[in-house]
Amino acid sequence: MVHKFNSFRRTRSDRGAAMVEFAIIAPLLLLLVFGIIEFGRAYNAQNTLTHAAREGAREYAITQDAAAAEIVAKNAATSLNKSLITATLSACDPGQPASVTLQYPFQLRIAFFPVSNFTMQSEGVMRCGG
Repeated sequence: MVHKFNSFRRTRSDRGAAMVEFAIIAPLLLLLVFGIIEFGRAYNAQNTLTHAAREGAREYAITQDAAAAEIVAKNAATSLNKSLITATLSACDPGQPASVTLQYPFQLRIAFFPVSNFTMQSEGVMRCGG
């Protein structure tokens, strides 16, 4: 008579151990998933802010109009709340670099991270035309 060894057969205590292991790992897994999501949101916001600063600097270098450059910069930040963006523009003398600096207060949606609010900053620099 040949006895088969069934490795897929679980006893009652094995199922209980699996539940305990899952209960230990599940919060860490959720923290990891939410951390990845929040990092993606922050990375997208920083890239958008950088693009907007570059567009504002380009407009400012071409037109030397600070108000128009600020409007262009804020409109280029399509995925951000435009009313929260603050713009700082340097002087635009012909042949000299002009900069547009944008700041945006970013707020994490997951509250259990140690730092939930911080300010992002990006700067675009272009040489002014004359």
